[in-house]
Amino acid sequence: MSIRHRLARRRLRRRQDVGWSPARWALWSQPRSILGYVLAVELITVVVVASTFDLVSVTAGDWIRLLVLAGGSAIHLEAARDIERLRKVGAEGIPYVNLKGMWTFAGVLILPPPLAVALILSTYVHSWLRVRRVPPYRSVFTATTLVLAGAAGAVVLATIRPGIYPGYPSGPLGLVAVVAAGLAYWFVNYALVAGAIMMANPDSPGRNALGRLSDQLIVAGSLGLGVATAALLLSQPWAVAVLLLTILGLHRALLVEQFQTASRTDPKTGLANAAFWHEIARREFAGAERTNSRLGVLYLDLDHFKAINDTYGHLAGDEALKAVAAELRHEVRDNDLVGRLGGEEFAILLPQTSAADTALAAERIRRRIAGLTVTVAAPNGPVLCGPITCSIGAATYPESGASLDELQMAADLAMYKAKDAGRNRVVAAPANGELPPS
Repeated sequence: MSIRHRLARRRLRRRQDVGWSPARWALWSQPRSILGYVLAVELITVVVVASTFDLVSVTAGDWIRLLVLAGGSAIHLEAARDIERLRKVGAEGIPYVNLKGMWTFAGVLILPPPLAVALILSTYVHSWLRVRRVPPYRSVFTATTLVLAGAAGAVVLATIRPGIYPGYPSGPLGLVAVVAAGLAYWFVNYALVAGAIMMANPDSPGRNALGRLSDQLIVAGSLGLGVATAALLLSQPWAVAVLLLTILGLHRALLVEQFQTASRTDPKTGLANAAFWHEIARREFAGAERTNSRLGVLYLDLDHFKAINDTYGHLAGDEALKAVAAELRHEVRDNDLVGRLGGEEFAILLPQTSAADTALAAERIRRRIAGLTVTVAAPNGPVLCGPITCSIGAATYPESGASLDELQMAADLAMYKAKDAGRNRVVAAPANGELPPS
């Protein structure tokens, strides 16, 4: 890829990611009750942080422990990023739980308040940058609830074992203190997040906001790992590396297999299959409706694909599909979703993307596919199969359709219009669901 191409991609991504600006957050258009609730929680968090900033002196050892916990959290997130992206989408409308507590609760136990807050914030900033399945204001709110949860846990720990905090208390009473701190940490975070979900989804059953019991077992496990991490950092710091390798091994060996199966990937290309793509599209569309944000959809069909199968054989056609799938994965953003709808037809979901940026992304993909050739095995040796081209239809919510079905139909009609116009081109569906002009 040329430097100019890379710079163009970066400029496009910056334009697509303008949602980081607080002035553009959909939070301000929410009902007053939700806005007041969120701002009240965040204001209380600011007051708590300010009042505890100089509560405990910070030593050089504290800084080292902060770096170890932040580094462990970053490595853990990177190793499990693909899993967490799928889980976060699947948790829309219910509390989303993860294993961050392994690091953040350990910080609450053994770090002075300013460093514990820094650990929580750095963990959530990293998660937003790399997983990035929610608007930034929601990540800010979740981080503030965790800061308040940490404060509650610290108060309980300091009350039961005065003079120990921050630190890991020993003996039976120390165990009681740690368990009670963990319960306080869990309850405050859980109650605040569940309350926000109930207010934002008044028509959903209350049990949805409470989440699943199995998810709370994950939380309990993460807090238990946090206790072990804190104890090891104070007594055997080098053993934390073994604990990190252990949790990564379990995460990858157990959860990866579980969520890869749940994702229902297309076996030929490794992309999402039609059922899973439509499931995620429904969730993303509901989120776009709720937050009044944009959502782009691309329908892509390979041109003259039957000729490839007839000329080079179906194995060559399969190789071409795999090559196209790889190019699509490399061209889209981390939070976009590429699926194979069947045959040589693909669909791409572009969350929080305007009509102009959706069209730009479609044209960038078309150019990339147009430069693709595939080397396939033949009886007389390797043969170049290509060039391969595609026709793309682009549609954007709400301009092209008020429902997901309308949006998909608009993208599908635009794709066929691109084929009728000569193929190897992009056609954007006009506003109001009208047919593209001839």
